[in-house]
Amino acid sequence: MAKGAAKRVASQNEQTIKHLRLGMVAPTILSLLLRLLFRRDSLPPSKGSLLIYVLTYLPALFLSRYLENIGSSRRDSATGALISSGEDLNQPGVTEWCFDILYVTWACQIGSGAFGEWFWYLYLVIPLYAIFKIWTSFIGPMLLGSSASSPKNDEKEPETVSKRQEKLRKRSERGDPRIRSVRK
Repeated sequence: MAKGAAKRVASQNEQTIKHLRLGMVAPTILSLLLRLLFRRDSLPPSKGSLLIYVLTYLPALFLSRYLENIGSSRRDSATGALISSGEDLNQPGVTEWCFDILYVTWACQIGSGAFGEWFWYLYLVIPLYAIFKIWTSFIGPMLLGSSASSPKNDEKEPETVSKRQEKLRKRSERGDPRIRSVRK
């Protein structure tokens, strides 16, 4: 069973890595094609435009290499047997955030090619989301003294009763002699 799950994770990771590699090349080509078709006046790109592109492409390149490294499976060179399936690239958390950053970068590359350099303002979503997560996870609870994600309710929540306790309560209400009445 465990080997089957490892093979499934390895197969999914290989597909994801293929799409990741394609995703690192396709937005650049698509951006250039869109500039040729819709914005010929922006060719060749200005120094500022190239600087923005390089400054956003480098973190995307780093994240894609990171995801490839943690998601690549290792196989025995002699037999081809699966040694390690790598980390599951579909897991939530940091891996998911890495993909989100890549998707925003690719959208900004394509959008800047089609609509103009102002589209790079969409990239500000990344630091704004990071500030939001830091505030709600660390700073807010430390300053406010409680969890910012779960505000305190003054109302008491109803007490959960197990099925057995509910059954015993109903029996005692009927006056079943098997149940001793406990007075509060």
